[in-house]
Amino acid sequence: MARILSIDYGRKRTGLAVTDPLQIIAGGLATVSTSELFDWLKAYVAKETVERIVIGEPRQLDGSPSENLARVQQFVNRWRKAMPEVPIEFYDERFTSALAHQAMLDGGLKKKARQNKALVDEISATIILEDYMRSRK
Repeated sequence: MARILSIDYGRKRTGLAVTDPLQIIAGGLATVSTSELFDWLKAYVAKETVERIVIGEPRQLDGSPSENLARVQQFVNRWRKAMPEVPIEFYDERFTSALAHQAMLDGGLKKKARQNKALVDEISATIILEDYMRSRK
């Protein structure tokens, strides 16, 4: 089997998470500068077998598009054109940042660590991936 990779796409930073090759466990992978994301992902899929990419679809609580959705759609369109062999699909990311903060609290992280936005992005990507995996069962 191949890995599933998830993306919590942000304006400045992007959190990434990935499954193990058997798609049993999801874990944080990295947080990268969004400007370097495309090249970083191309390099990653060149060395790891990735079945698909799941990207958080930013929406407001009422389901309307958030301000970041246009940037996410541009990235998805660029990826689909350049790398059609690795499908990318949207997955609802509402509440993931709040859940990430709660996971950090529950994990006993100190206030300084909880303010690390890169860590929040990576945990958010992990939550997106875990939810996606649960929805497929």
